[in-house]
Amino acid sequence: MAGTTSTTSSGPDGPPGTNGHDAYDEAATDRFAPEPDKRPGRTAFQRDRARVLHSSALRRLAGKTQVVTPGTRNQAWDASPRTRLTHSLECAQVGRELGAALGCDPDLVEASCLAHDMGHPPFGHNGEQALNDFAKDCGGFEGNAQSLRLLTRIEPKRFVHDAYGELVSVGLNLTRAALDAATKYPWPRGGHPTDPDSTKFGVYEDDLPVFAWAREGAPAYGKCFEAQVMDWSDDVAYSVHDFEDGLHAGHVDPNLLLAEPERSDIFRVAIGRYVPEDTDPQELAEALDRLVDQEWWPHHYDGSAVAQARLKDATSQLIGRFCLAAEGATREAYGSGRLTRYAAELVVPPAARNECAVLKAVADRYVMQRAEQEALRADQRIVLAELAEALTARAPESLDPQFRALFDAAPDDRARKRVIVDQLASLTDDSARTLHTQLTTRR
Repeated sequence: MAGTTSTTSSGPDGPPGTNGHDAYDEAATDRFAPEPDKRPGRTAFQRDRARVLHSSALRRLAGKTQVVTPGTRNQAWDASPRTRLTHSLECAQVGRELGAALGCDPDLVEASCLAHDMGHPPFGHNGEQALNDFAKDCGGFEGNAQSLRLLTRIEPKRFVHDAYGELVSVGLNLTRAALDAATKYPWPRGGHPTDPDSTKFGVYEDDLPVFAWAREGAPAYGKCFEAQVMDWSDDVAYSVHDFEDGLHAGHVDPNLLLAEPERSDIFRVAIGRYVPEDTDPQELAEALDRLVDQEWWPHHYDGSAVAQARLKDATSQLIGRFCLAAEGATREAYGSGRLTRYAAELVVPPAARNECAVLKAVADRYVMQRAEQEALRADQRIVLAELAEALTARAPESLDPQFRALFDAAPDDRARKRVIVDQLASLTDDSARTLHTQLTTRR
């Protein structure tokens, strides 16, 4: 079924390839369903980027909270905390520049960064856990696997006839390289290469055929270079910006990072969650000290224009610091040639990973672990559990038209439950609460 009519994409500095080889060849730019170009002159990856950017799934991320929930800040000024959409846009900017500096096609990396969170459900990781509980008997739920499902099946863009003559969706019909670059965990549930109990996976059983097509020729469990750039850009963007949002909202006091027992609390949060369990806390202490010793570090924040500008400079300095560390170490390992697909591994120095992990732990400790946040998360889990029950009881009438048709066409109860999961995952925070109110008050 696969074929290609797309233009082979070239990188920023000349024709595609790594050390003279064609990295973005016909196989990389192939689409699951062949289709002609509508406008000559665009590369295959420019088309991929445009399709992701114009998708409704990406727009819905504007209604999904990143870390700080709007309306819960302590300060009087409007901090305008980030959403999943603004995070994805920021991740895309970081990834595009880092990828281009290393020789990747910038549109390909940007498309993967824009797409990486599209499968996240309402209420973020808390919602992800609630949906995983609900979906335990139909394959579970994982935001990254849901992203692949959106890109290849749910997001309505391209339809084809299957072997039985039925019209079926192939989602955005992205190139093989774009789907591969957006795959952070290239294995199914329970297939982690070193930890079978890991909750992280990148594909549901239902979607294995298109996953296998996208991964054709790839090493087992191996992430392509563009996916590694996306993954580090994601870490950089959310660690830096979650820390920034915590300061804006008044939840993080920079002075606490200089004293005990707060520092030990931060390191305890980091170890096992953001760094390996055998990490020496002294390494994290040294990482934190390196950051607070920088002349641009925000030692004070009062919301004034000067403080806002200083904090914005600090975020820029941090992003540059983390990206340059990865770029320099990778260049040292692989030289100055173009690095693409499976010709290299992104090298991130341990010192940079520890600094990034410390920032994540600060946001975790002072934002996500606040008492009112746990109360909010408990309420969110109740909303999703009750909404799942109500949708199931009233299906298919309770489902949106797109999902109602999929429910009616589903061959068995397992497939029908997966459709309900898809409907739940598509909701924003507000639409989940609104639909919950509508369905539960009718009982």
